[in-house]
Amino acid sequence: MAGKVILCRCEDVTLADVQHAVGLGYTDLEEVKRYTGFGTGPCQGKECVRGIALAIAEAGGYSARRVKAMSPFTSRPPLVPTELAVLAGAAAPPTRRATKK
Repeated sequence: MAGKVILCRCEDVTLADVQHAVGLGYTDLEEVKRYTGFGTGPCQGKECVRGIALAIAEAGGYSARRVKAMSPFTSRPPLVPTELAVLAGAAAPPTRRATKK
């Protein structure tokens, strides 16, 4: 295969990156995520986790059973909740302030 094979488009993680991580001894999804940064982009791994798991198994010489047994990596919610109006591009409504009586 010529050129680079991108497995995580959000964070530009390549097959070579995953193979390098496995070569260093990182053998599960969470470890490879922390080393390469895959799964931390906008899709949060929804598009790439399967391909990464298969690449880890292939690079490590693991069976398909090991791929199925891999637990998904830890997902984390946003630090501060985002209002839907902001995501939709509308101005956020003003927040109400408590009044003193």
